[in-house]
Amino acid sequence: MAVDKYVYDFAEGNKDLADLLGGKGANLAEMTNLGLPVPPGFTITTEACRAYLATGREPDGLAEQIAEYLSALENTRGKRLGDPADPLLVSVRSGARFSMPGMMETVLNVGLNDDSVAGLAAQAGGNDRFAWDSYRRLIQMYGKTVCDVPGEEFEQALDDAKHARGTTNDLDLDAGDLRMLVGEYKKIFLKHTGRDFPQDAREQLDLAIRAVFESWNADRAVLYRRQERIPADLGTAVNVVAMVFGNLGSDSGTGVAFTRDPASGAQGIYGDYLTNAQGEDVVAGIRNTVPLQELERLDKRSYDELLGIMATLEGHYRDLCDIEFTIERGKLWMLQTRVGKRTAAAAFIIAGQLVDEGIIDLDEALSRVTGAQLGQLMFPRFDLSDEPASLARGIGASPGAAVGKAVFDSERAAELAKEGEAVILVRRETNPDDLPGMIAAQGILTSRGGKTSHAAVVARGMGKTCVCGADALEVDTHGGKFIVDNQTVREGDVISIDGTTGRIYLGEVPVRPSAVVQYFEGTLESTEDALVSAVHRILTHADAKRRLLVRTNADTGEDSARARRFGAEGIGLCRTEHMFLGDRRELVERLILARTDAERQDALDALLPLQKADFVEIFEAMDDLPVTVRLIDPPLHEFLPSLEELAVHVAVAHERGEDAGKDEALLVAVRRMHEQNPMLGLRGVRLGLVIPGLFAMQVRAIAEAAVECLHRAGRPGRRSWCRWSAPCRSWRRYASRPSASSRRSARWTSRSAR
Repeated sequence: MAVDKYVYDFAEGNKDLADLLGGKGANLAEMTNLGLPVPPGFTITTEACRAYLATGREPDGLAEQIAEYLSALENTRGKRLGDPADPLLVSVRSGARFSMPGMMETVLNVGLNDDSVAGLAAQAGGNDRFAWDSYRRLIQMYGKTVCDVPGEEFEQALDDAKHARGTTNDLDLDAGDLRMLVGEYKKIFLKHTGRDFPQDAREQLDLAIRAVFESWNADRAVLYRRQERIPADLGTAVNVVAMVFGNLGSDSGTGVAFTRDPASGAQGIYGDYLTNAQGEDVVAGIRNTVPLQELERLDKRSYDELLGIMATLEGHYRDLCDIEFTIERGKLWMLQTRVGKRTAAAAFIIAGQLVDEGIIDLDEALSRVTGAQLGQLMFPRFDLSDEPASLARGIGASPGAAVGKAVFDSERAAELAKEGEAVILVRRETNPDDLPGMIAAQGILTSRGGKTSHAAVVARGMGKTCVCGADALEVDTHGGKFIVDNQTVREGDVISIDGTTGRIYLGEVPVRPSAVVQYFEGTLESTEDALVSAVHRILTHADAKRRLLVRTNADTGEDSARARRFGAEGIGLCRTEHMFLGDRRELVERLILARTDAERQDALDALLPLQKADFVEIFEAMDDLPVTVRLIDPPLHEFLPSLEELAVHVAVAHERGEDAGKDEALLVAVRRMHEQNPMLGLRGVRLGLVIPGLFAMQVRAIAEAAVECLHRAGRPGRRSWCRWSAPCRSWRRYASRPSASSRRSARWTSRSAR
């Protein structure tokens, strides 16, 4: 019986196999085939993951295929996994079909043990510090990822080691410090797992692969998929890659680069770099990076080679690319590429740039932006006309204006958001466990990390405002506060963060409408804004291409006029029950509770002029566009007093010997009308069928408003027609009218002329 193929060498794949190899594996294969410097390795497919998750065990043949491809990798590198004299080390990385940054697991330096750490030091020219730093990283990542050891204990041990050395920088720890730290890490591992850290390199590899499979169903991965609407049945691939080291000294380092700015869409050189570090240091944000341009001074040859590769990849993928790289003693290695996540503004701007460069056409540009992104661009931004003093400034990682109460714990942020509070999640750096708080928060503020940190990448993907790397902030997450310039901001204090400039303000900064909203409303003074130009261009093309008419939901004149300015071609649904909430609710209450014909008619007489005035405003705002009206269809609980509250009021009055009066009479009526489920009670058979005259009053108001609008316009003879049938009534008037795109273009031309 033939065994399915579950493992692919990088040279066997390509970017079109992303469903099978995952996004990371497919792109590693593509870069390999392009001749770019990619460390050798192999990918275990998403099919193997799905089989493992379905049965709880590895599929038949997988172990043998891993052994075969591992042997080929060992021959390529001239090293053996677990060899004490010259060990091969590998990374084990997740790689789903769709990018899920930080949501699943990665383990670096797999293959190190008590014996091979000395061999690694010898490989590195006697660099004991590098070898012990690599070993402590393996125990920390392996313990947390594979064996569920609390990561906080490893972090506390590291902090203690730095404190004993009198430093806050990992790089100040020497080989002796790191050797002792490895001993502490082993004790933590033993305490939580009941066994010593595994010394068999193949066991390390196999358990790491299983941990990556299982991380597909981790809580944070499930939450992220739900947030991003990623199907739950795809599974993740696993990439096993020969390690290259950025922590070998000052001639080594690691970084992340973007071929264009993912925050603004601007062309240029964007990214972060860290000397003498491994990739997790950049993504986790535990050390503040330097701008990518600094690499030109540090290693011009690698810098120039990187720029050439960036140009190659953007031309090949025809889009913004996100690139991870490592430099090992002056040798550049490409660890990953993918089409980069970007803000909503950058999505529109980059799409327009690529059209101008002849890389894509307008049809494809339209497919690269979404309605949700357009919605994000309509949020307001800070009004800084009063020049508020800023507390500090970080890196504007994801644009927007966010105001809320400072909260220092992810779970607490989620709790407060459920209670209706606006919150800003403040952390030293975020990690995947912070995802619930990041989703709940209005914005994210960190004191560490850069534009490629976990906080920045996830925030951009979700359209959240984010400021990173505000290193002037001394963040005390346990104490629920941060200190900057001797000023303390505690949990609950309101702060404002500007994801464009990176500025942080104490208190609530006022906001103003976005330029895109001003564009739609025709109030934008300048047409030079790059974002507005891109939005105008793409939406004009969308209007020319679309076949579907777009109508709005509106039930006031103001909303109708606003929708018209935004290009709506009529009202698809005007809910008349919405017209009687607030101050008018009492009139509907009187109508519903009326016991006699006279009481009912009085209520209807009071409602008629209000209804007519509403429809006059709506019809005038829509002018020659169709309006569909739904006659009143209220769930009674929105219009009647609460049965429970009335019963309590009456009971309290009786207890005190007071006259319940009106409340008692009202309680009798509400009990008579009470429904177990107001959404499926009287609403299901329509209020107008059991209250004589209600629908007739509304039809009369609609008809009189239509006639009045025609006379006001000086065209009483213009053709119009009405039709209605219970339970839903429609008033429509059709006439020749310009398309939304021509109206929008006319407004733009008019503003440009001004």
